[in-house]
Formats: sequence, structure tokens, C-alpha cells
Amino acid sequence: MNEATTTTSALQRLPENLRTRFAAQQVEVIVANNEVTLEVPREHLLEVCGALQGEAEFSFKQLVDVCGVDYSSYGEVEWETNSTTSTGFSRGVGGAADEARWKKQRFASVYHLLSYKHNMRLRVRTFADSEFPVVDSVVSIWSGANWFEREAFDLFGIIYDGHPDLRRILTDYGFVGHPFRKDFPLIGEVEMRYDAEKKRVIYQPVTIEARVGVPRVIRGDHLHGVDDANEQTTDAATS
Repeated sequence: MNEATTTTSALQRLPENLRTRFAAQQVEVIVANNEVTLEVPREHLLEVCGALQGEAEFSFKQLVDVCGVDYSSYGEVEWETNSTTSTGFSRGVGGAADEARWKKQRFASVYHLLSYKHNMRLRVRTFADSEFPVVDSVVSIWSGANWFEREAFDLFGIIYDGHPDLRRILTDYGFVGHPFRKDFPLIGEVEMRYDAEKKRVIYQPVTIEARVGVPRVIRGDHLHGVDDANEQTTDAATS
């Protein structure tokens, strides 16, 4: 059996191995687009991650990334349209797709793992409370999570309990709010400027006027679901 066959076989066994090993932790295994996602209840996160990292059957020694997700508007339609599909570049969808709404909690912490031993990747996801999102830090399992968790805290406001130094890492010290949350205003909350009288930088309420971006289709062609033949006929009739 060659290396490629061994890797494929291991990937095929992974979902069932996860279900069997973590049945007591009430995990959910999702397989989509040849990718495996393991949803773990928040109270079992450290237990499951420790096993994924340490047990020879998994050996996910490498933590590639930790990121936050805000599902508050997941599945909603940005604008209604009858001439565009739910696939491709457009976000305008209609019909049955609009009826699907996210039923789980608003915030999630997502971990991307890599096993060099078995040449496998795994996505782990755990959900946090919508009002005050808190999950356990995995720094004790993967030290590389340190800066990743600080980033998710900074941008999404997810608290990583047990993190050794949970401070903002990308925004300024006086920054207000968490800019990757879906309800964060595009113009921000505060702005800073240099005050000549005080001779220092000060913070004040933002003075930029809010702008609403309205999506518009400015041309008709096959990309927008318009029949070129009908368009040419219409142009000929009006010329």
C-alpha cells in the first residue's frame, strides 16, 4: 500500500473514529466538501483538544489557526433579486434559501488542526454564549494559540478563559468595540486626532457621516442572468 492510499484510508476513517472516540462528549461530526468539522460542546473543549493532540490515533500536533466567527446574520439575504442565483459571485438569493436561518449560538471559536503523522486536517468548532462569549484557552495544549486567541478576542470579543495575557493585538489601546462583529458600525465608534491645545492625541466620538452602500447592477449581460439575444433585440428595436 503506497503513501497516497494510506492517507486516503486514514481520511475516510477519521469521521467514524471521531464519533466513536468522543461519543461521551456529545460531539457532532460534519463532512462537507471533503473536509471534516468536529463540533465540540464548550464544556468539553479542553478534553477533546487534548486527546486530538496527544493520542496516536489522531496526533494533531500542529495548530494552524484559531479564528472567531459571528453568525448573527448567517443565512440572511442582503437584497432581494429574481435575476441572480444563490451561487457564484452574487450574494443576492431568493426562494427557499431565504428560509434557512442559523439556529445555533451567535459566536464560535474555530480551530484548524494538522496531523503530520497521518497527513490529515481537521476543523474544530465550539460555540460561545451570545451575550458574553467565553471559551477555554487552548494555549496549554498548543502554545501557538497565544496570538491567535488574542486576535479573536480583539476582533470578535471572545474571552479565552485561562489565556496568560489576553490583550488587544491589532487595534489601538483605546479602541472601542470589536470590529469584526456584524453589528459594528462601518465608520467605527470613536476617532482620534491631535489636539494642539492639549498637545497630545485625544479620542472623540466619530464625526464621519454614515454611508449606506446600495448594491446596483449597472449593466446587463450573462453574468447577471440577462439573455444576450433578448437584449440585442431590445436594443435594435429602440435604435
